[in-house]
Amino acid sequence: MNHVELTACIAEASPLRYTPAGIPAVNFVLDHESDMTEAGSTRQVKLTMKAVAFGTLAEQTGRLSLGQAFRFTGFLVNARGSKSVVFHIQAFQPVSDQVLNPL
Repeated sequence: MNHVELTACIAEASPLRYTPAGIPAVNFVLDHESDMTEAGSTRQVKLTMKAVAFGTLAEQTGRLSLGQAFRFTGFLVNARGSKSVVFHIQAFQPVSDQVLNPL
């Protein structure tokens, strides 16, 4: 199963654009920071990820503020012609800063 939930801040957002098929789209760069437990030890995790939203979701996400924290849900795909990963956003909801950075 390819299902991802990520709490992250919007670091960058492109202007609303339209695909050749006329579907609205917005590209994002998401930043995530948290403490995770792995093999009995706590480690600090930092992640920057490319993301994209399509359709009415793109229209909604295109109006969000940079630096604002959200819980994003979606799936991962390889970028066209590349081995890099892009997070396709299917849903989002705001979260408090306390959830994003529990340090």
